Amino acid sequence: MKLRLLTSLLLAAVVLPARAHTPYLAPATFQVQPTSMVTLDASFAETFFVPEVVFDNSTFVVTDPDGLAHAPDTVHLFKTRAVVEQRLPGKKGTYRFSTGNRLGAVFRTFELNGKTESSRDPSKPLPAGAKIVSHYQSLSRSEVYLTAGAPTTEALKPYGKGLELVPATHPSDLYVGEAFAFEVHYDGKPLPGQKVEINRALGDGHAQQAPIELTTDAAGKASLPLQQAGSYLALIRYRGDAPEGAAAPQYGNNYTLSFRVLEP
Repeated sequence: MKLRLLTSLLLAAVVLPARAHTPYLAPATFQVQPTSMVTLDASFAETFFVPEVVFDNSTFVVTDPDGLAHAPDTVHLFKTRAVVEQRLPGKKGTYRFSTGNRLGAVFRTFELNGKTESSRDPSKPLPAGAKIVSHYQSLSRSEVYLTAGAPTTEALKPYGKGLELVPATHPSDLYVGEAFAFEVHYDGKPLPGQKVEINRALGDGHAQQAPIELTTDAAGKASLPLQQAGSYLALIRYRGDAPEGAAAPQYGNNYTLSFRVLEP
C-alpha cells in the first residue's frame, strides 16, 4: 500500500503541472455515527489530501443538524496542518464543518517596462512608473458536510455572505451515475459564468488526475456528472471588492468543499 501511494505521488508530480497552494478541510472518514469522534485536517496543498501548509488564523465552526453553530471541541495547530476534533452530540442528521474565513497575504501585480512583476510586501513602495494590474488580499474558507444517519438540510442553508457553494443535491447523497447539482453565490447572489474546478483526491492507488472544469450558467448553477467513486475537492476562486478599511481594494476569495461519491 505504501509503495502504491508513493508511486501515485510520483506520477502526480510528473504528469500534472504545478498549482498554487489550495485550502481544504478533509475528514479522516466520511462515515460517522451520532456520537462519533470526528477528526479533520485543514491545510493548504497542491496534492489532495496531502497536507503541506497549516490552515491557521481562522475561527473553525461546526453547525449541528438543527442549525446550531459552535466552536469545535479542539483545534491543534501543526506545521503542515490543523487537526480539528469534535465529539458529535448524539444528534442524527447532517453536520457542517467550516474553517471559517482566513485572511492571508496581500498581492500586488504590476507592469513595468513591458514586464509583469508581483510583490507580497504591502509596505514596499512600487518602482517609479509601475502600473498596478491587480491588488488584493487572499481570503480562504474550506468546508465539508458529514451525515450521521439520514441526510438533513438545516446545516446546508447558505450564509448569504462571501463566496460559497450552495448544494442542490445533498453532498452526503452522491452516487456514481448521478449528478451533483449546486449553485455558486457571492454575497447571497448567484455568480453566472463562474469557473469551478473539481479535483479527485489521491487514494486507492490511482495517480492524481487532471481536474474537471465546470462553468456556472446564467443563474449561477452547475452540475457535475458523477463518474467515479472516491473523495473530491471542489474549488472556486473569485475576486470581489473588499470592505472599507481592508488591507487591499479586493479580496481574492478561495472556497473549497470536500465531498465523497459512492458506488450505487
